[in-house]
Amino acid sequence: MTEQPSNPGGGVDTPLDPSSPDLSGRTALVTGAAGGIGRACTLRLAAAGATVRAVDRDEHGLAELTGQVAGLNGTVEPQVLDLTDLDAAERAAEGVDVLVNNAGIQLVRPVHEFPPEVFHTVLTVMLEAPFRLIRGALPHMYGQGWGRIINVSSVHGLRASAFKSAYVSAKHGLEGLSKTVALEGAPHGVTSNCVNPGYVRTPLVEKQITDQAAVHGIPEDRVVSEILLRDTAVKRLIEPAEVAETVAFLCGPAAATITGSSYVMDGGWTAH
Repeated sequence: MTEQPSNPGGGVDTPLDPSSPDLSGRTALVTGAAGGIGRACTLRLAAAGATVRAVDRDEHGLAELTGQVAGLNGTVEPQVLDLTDLDAAERAAEGVDVLVNNAGIQLVRPVHEFPPEVFHTVLTVMLEAPFRLIRGALPHMYGQGWGRIINVSSVHGLRASAFKSAYVSAKHGLEGLSKTVALEGAPHGVTSNCVNPGYVRTPLVEKQITDQAAVHGIPEDRVVSEILLRDTAVKRLIEPAEVAETVAFLCGPAAATITGSSYVMDGGWTAH
């Protein structure tokens, strides 16, 4: 391993190579792994040598993912799991060294029209499940004095948008959870951070376009430029691989003292 277990209060006395973390011998778990950001993170961590538990409810998507891992330094172990089964989620995280909480769902509706059952499901998948996954992962991480928890949050973890009450609530809660884990985990060599992308080229974003068009009363071909990217300085969608590189960096030796942070990659959206 290129990274040594945490030495609280001590420095690093060997040169660091932040470009490509060596995760050989490490086990990672990525939720929402069958597509989008989750797929990119799974492949990136496997390329760094990790054995990656790829968790998703999409069995077909996981099968496609495992067909892409030939030639990588690590391996991918697909696991079909619905994160609303919270006990199973907690068990799935036992023994992992790196946990990437990425799975997400979205519905765009005004608050007075938002289905309560969908609100409940969004918070279950995007806040309660990450808590249970972290809870399952921490004993092993604490025991070995090393662990990396990366929560794929969003710009919506830092600011709100209309018509996304459940998603914004879940992401704001995830930010608080991540910071709490950072404070508790620091004495044990465990870091916890959020990655906060803007709009990423994923199926989750693509599915929003129809809803956004209906809510705002505009044609679908105007949604990306007039709604999604209206407040960004860099006028393009973020690629999943770009998010995955930030996740990999937070697993590497150069990030050993980064914890409780929110890494914003939003094309300048929050600069306004």
